[in-house]
Amino acid sequence: MSIRFRHILASLAFALTMAAALGAKAAPSEIRIDWATYNPVSIVLKDKKILEDEFAKDGVAIRWVQSAGSNKALEFLNAGSLDFGSTAGAAALIARINGNPIKAVYVYSRPEWTALVTRKETGIASVADLKGKSVAVTRGTDPHIFLIRALAANGLTEKDLRLVLLQHADGRLALTRGDVDAWAGLDPIMASAEIDDGAVLFYRNPAANSWGVLNTRESFAAENPDIVRRVLAAYETARKWSLAHPKELAVLLEGATKLPPVVIERQLSRTELTFGPIGAAQKETLVAAGDALQQAGVIAKDVNVKQSVDALIDPAFLTVSN
Repeated sequence: MSIRFRHILASLAFALTMAAALGAKAAPSEIRIDWATYNPVSIVLKDKKILEDEFAKDGVAIRWVQSAGSNKALEFLNAGSLDFGSTAGAAALIARINGNPIKAVYVYSRPEWTALVTRKETGIASVADLKGKSVAVTRGTDPHIFLIRALAANGLTEKDLRLVLLQHADGRLALTRGDVDAWAGLDPIMASAEIDDGAVLFYRNPAANSWGVLNTRESFAAENPDIVRRVLAAYETARKWSLAHPKELAVLLEGATKLPPVVIERQLSRTELTFGPIGAAQKETLVAAGDALQQAGVIAKDVNVKQSVDALIDPAFLTVSN
């Protein structure tokens, strides 16, 4: 083989190597994931440093960001400042329909985390009593969706109320101060309002609470499928630890929320942690929620709800749970 020909082969090999290197997507240097007081498993995951231990050998850092509600988690995901965010399933569905490119890949809880709340002296005892009243709500969250569905089931719409748009904690304060007549509540803040303020949960419907789901950005999942699988495996470790150590879980929640044990006990009594993989059951719930929201005019009539749910939910990253 001539020297010139060897040079040509070496140059070609070098060019191919460089092209492959340039074409390959580098692994991220950090994973950005949220924790939330409405997601107890996330607090265990953070406290036990399960993700930090899993990715230490790869030199990948874990950056934790608190989400104050589904709306904030979805904003962070849409802006690309989170790779994984905790939301209610119905909130994730509406976000997906509205163009937020996310995938719901995991179930962290099946909660009854929202109800409609008032003070004892308002005289409000049913959804119908809300007509003409002021209601605090966090738009784009499961409590907001819960309120819309409750109104629709009673022949009302948001136009029949005066909505006061506040984050969850501020909604509780507004109710306590008497600034609003009712509040679409969220645990554990709702449990605290019950116990500390004597607030009344005048309308409950566990079936209308959507699942707690973990979402990732669609592009992140496509570029880093192995990382998504490893994150969900770590979530499973935290979820199973939570089930095996209920007292320790309560203590961790108390520390994260700064709420007393009796409040945390109330929150956990309404939070089921026996799920992990996402799939048919979640699709069924979200199709029902989407249909109800479409009938209420929140989702456009031309949207195919089932197709939107199928586009949102991706069970491929975690299929087995022991």
